[in-house]
Amino acid sequence: MLFARAGVRASRLYLTRVFGRPPTWSEVFQHHFVFASVLLDRAFVLSGRQPELDISEQNRALVYSLADQGRGCLLLGAHMGSFDVTRKVGQEHRRIEVNMMMYEENARKFNTVIESIGGRNRMKVIRIGEVDSLIRAKDRLDRGEWVGILADRAVDSDRLIRAPFLGETATFPAGPFLVASALKVPVVMFFCLYLGGNRYKEHFELFAEEITLNRSTREADLQNWVRRYAERLEHYCRLAPYNWFNFYDFWHPVLSPAKPAPRSDAELLDGAVEGKSLHP
Repeated sequence: MLFARAGVRASRLYLTRVFGRPPTWSEVFQHHFVFASVLLDRAFVLSGRQPELDISEQNRALVYSLADQGRGCLLLGAHMGSFDVTRKVGQEHRRIEVNMMMYEENARKFNTVIESIGGRNRMKVIRIGEVDSLIRAKDRLDRGEWVGILADRAVDSDRLIRAPFLGETATFPAGPFLVASALKVPVVMFFCLYLGGNRYKEHFELFAEEITLNRSTREADLQNWVRRYAERLEHYCRLAPYNWFNFYDFWHPVLSPAKPAPRSDAELLDGAVEGKSLHP
């Protein structure tokens, strides 16, 4: 709050959109406090200390049904609440292995801390940015494991889609939806929201039995899926506004130019959807 001025400014902009008015100092503080609480619980879970968390679930029948069928599914989330609590519940309740597709470079400092406390082996990560990322995700889904991906933050090399979000058009990455269309598995939106103290609540909803991008209407289909995702993300932001952790100007991001080589993930995944080679 005292020194991360850009983050505080971004928090104010976001909370103003959610509340429809400028937030108070205590509300901006609460936003940062929830982020810190979730981050600390994440460190405890990954270190194996297993904090006593009170976790309730909404629509658990959906995910339990998929788990009992042995079906792999894609968990579509956001930088909201805690992914690692969801992973913990999946392992304990249904022995489900949950993998995360992510750019590890974006969380390099946190990953260094996790590695120092012995949590690295508990992080099942599929690194985005490698030529076999999609193949490894498909292999794990075929084994009945689940794969999670967060769809609310674009990076330099992403293909971008604009969609309405909290009153203004915002930028979303196309990559997660290209992944989903290539993998041909059920897509479940999930949000594990922090409620205060040691309490969390998991929300699951079926986003699509399968995301399809028709060749003749491909761009329009992609736009529609991103718009639908943005609408549901907005719903959960209004439900639990302090749980969304994008501390930058989400509506006017500054992205540095993409590197010319290797080909971006969006291009590689685009090729997969079209039936082309995954290799650059």
